[in-house]
Amino acid sequence: MEGRSEEKKMKILCLHGFRTSGSFLQKQISKWDSSAFADHFHMEFPDGIFPAGGKSEIEGIFPPPYFEWFQYDKDFTEYTNLEECISYLCEYMTSRGPFDGLLGFSQGATLSALLLGYQAQGKVLKDHPPIKLFVSISGAKFRDPSICEIAYKDPINVRSVHFIGAKDWLRLPSGELATSFHNPLIINHPQGHTVPRLDEDATEKLRKWTKEILLHYGSIENGEAKVDDTKSHEVIHKTPVVENGGAIPTAEVIHKTPVVENGGALPTAETRVANAASQA
Repeated sequence: MEGRSEEKKMKILCLHGFRTSGSFLQKQISKWDSSAFADHFHMEFPDGIFPAGGKSEIEGIFPPPYFEWFQYDKDFTEYTNLEECISYLCEYMTSRGPFDGLLGFSQGATLSALLLGYQAQGKVLKDHPPIKLFVSISGAKFRDPSICEIAYKDPINVRSVHFIGAKDWLRLPSGELATSFHNPLIINHPQGHTVPRLDEDATEKLRKWTKEILLHYGSIENGEAKVDDTKSHEVIHKTPVVENGGAIPTAEVIHKTPVVENGGALPTAETRVANAASQA
């Protein structure tokens, strides 16, 4: 199909995991068959607004710098710089958007789901069109009751797909997050806390979900998904500048996050990018 500009593709904001980077998430997503997802969207991969406050699990696997979106305590019930992060992302989406969807891994997925829940309840992004789609990879809910009673008050009516790994230490919280969405698609995989390599079955499920999205929102012509003939997809990697009197507050280095089952706290599990070598 000739002459189709990149601007006509649906636009997705992609948020990376804790102490990694936008460029790392971009590389992780490139493991997927591009015809099943990436070819059909304009994707942006910004960096988190804070430099990593401790060791990154991808050191030696992918080059620095590394970033984080906010910081948290060992029980994942208290958060540092979360409101500043939310304000930054809302401004980013309003000024550089509008965006049609969000994609996130781990901390990025957890944060994306929060934005979706808050937007549905009228708390944020009031001047931004409703987000249409969400791709969650190893996401989870926030645990602060004051956040939960707003963000997850009602089922979030956004088309969503949730990748959940059998060996992921966030497997149960990821499933719990999926139940916060209306009619979610869950794609299980045998791997751990990672952006998974997709087998043929998972790829076809993602391809079908993508096609339904494009068909619903008018990006299908003659039964085929519109794809730019000259360039598959564009990714933008930006590093924001944060001014805070020359000093950016950082929290204590934390390497553990709780796993939650049936609303209760289980022993904490180490925060890691499992099977890191397979992600590179």
